[in-house]
Order: sequence, then structure tokens, then C-alpha cells
Amino acid sequence: MKPLTEQEIRTAFVNCTKGEAKRLAVPRDLAEQPWDDLDFLGWRDPQAPGRAYLATESDGRTVALALRLPGTASWQLRRSMCSICMTTHTGGVSLMVAAKAGRAGQQGNSVGAYMCSDLACPLYVRGKGVEGVGARLPESLTVEEKIRRAVANLAAFIAKVTA
Repeated sequence: MKPLTEQEIRTAFVNCTKGEAKRLAVPRDLAEQPWDDLDFLGWRDPQAPGRAYLATESDGRTVALALRLPGTASWQLRRSMCSICMTTHTGGVSLMVAAKAGRAGQQGNSVGAYMCSDLACPLYVRGKGVEGVGARLPESLTVEEKIRRAVANLAAFIAKVTA
């Protein structure tokens, strides 16, 4: 993924208003991000634990999504699988909900996907994230095939948000 600037990220949001995009927390350490190992940049809002964001390249343009997370509940402490990178975590997967883009989102429509709570999917796929013992199920896919699968899963989620 090419490195993104704060301004590029803020203007790329498709499911929130320009005012909301202007006010949301963008990581301060953009220059230190491992851009070569990222298929998307994901982060949690440190001031609002129920908010998360991601930015990626889709069809030659940058697309960013605002996401909501539920509070921690007892059912979240069981082992679950991320629908993007297929990594399993105990308590580390959350239902991320995105308002749909445009009028549908204004009417309250949303879509959701179970994702790694820390949004570090690109690092887990590459074996660079620490997901705990037994978190990666044995697969015969190469790292490149796992990356393509994760990118396709994220693209399908973005398509649902922007449809």
C-alpha cells in the first residue's frame, strides 16, 4: 500500500460527513507505519473505544470507512475468526459495523463484519502479528494467496458499504 497522508485519509471517508471526517482521530505516526506490509491501514480511536477506522486502496482510489464496535461482552471472550484475514483470536475479534454510504447510511442502514479488534489483519496474514498460540489454522495457501484472499474479503465488505 502506498503511504497515506492525514489529508488523503480524511477526504477518503465514504460513510460519514465531511465534518465527522475532519474531527475523527487519525494516527499521528503515519510516517512510521509499515506501509509495505499493509493492505489497509486500520486503527482504533483512543478517545472513543467504540470507534475504529480503516483506509485502503480500492479501484485505484483511497477509500476510508468509519466503523463502530460494541462494548466487550462475555460472549466475545470465546475464540472467533476474523472474516477478513481468517485469523482466530480469543476475545480479539469484534463485530465492526459501518454505516452504508450515501442516502442508505443516512437512513440508518449499516453492514457488519467480524474483524480483528486491533485491525492488524495485514500483519497477521504475513505472520508478523502476534495473535497467540494456535491462532492461525494450518493452511496450504502461500502468503501471497492469503494476502489476495484478505484483500478480496475486504473489497467485498467495502462493496457492501458503498452499494
